[in-house]
Amino acid sequence: MTDKQEKARLVILISGRGSNMRSIIAAAEQGELNIDIAAVLSNRPDAAGLQFAHEAGISTAVIDHKLFESRESFDKAMAAEIDRYQPDFVILAGFMRILTAEFVDHFAGRLINIHPSLLPKFKGLHTHQRAIEAGETEHGASVHFVTAELDDGPVILQAKVPVLTNDNADTLAARVLEQEHMLYPAAIKKLVTQQAD
Repeated sequence: MTDKQEKARLVILISGRGSNMRSIIAAAEQGELNIDIAAVLSNRPDAAGLQFAHEAGISTAVIDHKLFESRESFDKAMAAEIDRYQPDFVILAGFMRILTAEFVDHFAGRLINIHPSLLPKFKGLHTHQRAIEAGETEHGASVHFVTAELDDGPVILQAKVPVLTNDNADTLAARVLEQEHMLYPAAIKKLVTQQAD
């Protein structure tokens, strides 16, 4: 961006209720983020977050993965839809699809995800239970650039929570999610500020 006042354009991808998307929209509405959310896209027509985005005045679209014969054909269609909005960043906010290398390469340096662990620890699923079983004293979330390898891209920002002696996966997940809702907008603010400089 040449003009420091120009807003960074975001496209957000969701698969469900989009709680992290909601925190980003709230931060933008409160003037904390110099962004324009160009669109919210989902691979699921029934994603609850679509209605929320629509009510917030944001364009929405569905690219239903069930209508495609292959992961590659779905990713091509999704990439084409994203490209219509010419975003500075593509934000994965509970987008529950493993992306092809071609898709990741197409948006290299612009594709951002949030993962519920302190990467590089606990890549993949069931992070909270795994952290407890490993005897970790702290856990958290990471916002990172997406690369072709799962949960492996450079970390932008992290938030930590203590693992308490009476924690189970659900109580730990709830505490981490609270941090995610502050972490994702903060990470986006960092990216947008760096881009403007």
